[in-house]
Amino acid sequence: VQLQASGGGLVQAGGSLRLSCAASGRGFSTYGMGWFRQAPGKEREFVATIPWRQDNIVYADAVKGRFTISRDNAKKTVYLQMNSLKPEDTAVYSCAAGVGTSWRRYHYWGQGTKVTVSS
Repeated sequence: VQLQASGGGLVQAGGSLRLSCAASGRGFSTYGMGWFRQAPGKEREFVATIPWRQDNIVYADAVKGRFTISRDNAKKTVYLQMNSLKPEDTAVYSCAAGVGTSWRRYHYWGQGTKVTVSS
């Protein structure tokens, strides 16, 4: 499966952005999907994951209550709605296909989309 993330940009603190991750190829509906982010000088970190059955959605504590992950299997797209953005959310956000909260369990990655939150 090939993945392409989009929707990043510059936003003021308190604002919102919606990231999209479009998939092509076979099997999207059977993959768990996740969002990860990496800020300059920092390690990649888990943001959110949604299983293919959408039955066990998990968020990182840092984004819980502000971000919402969802997916539309018919459109082969996963979304990340980000509200109440903070400067510390600034990072390159990447989508990936896999399971769990560790990036090591994700085997297909899209190119990232940059999110910058100004204070």
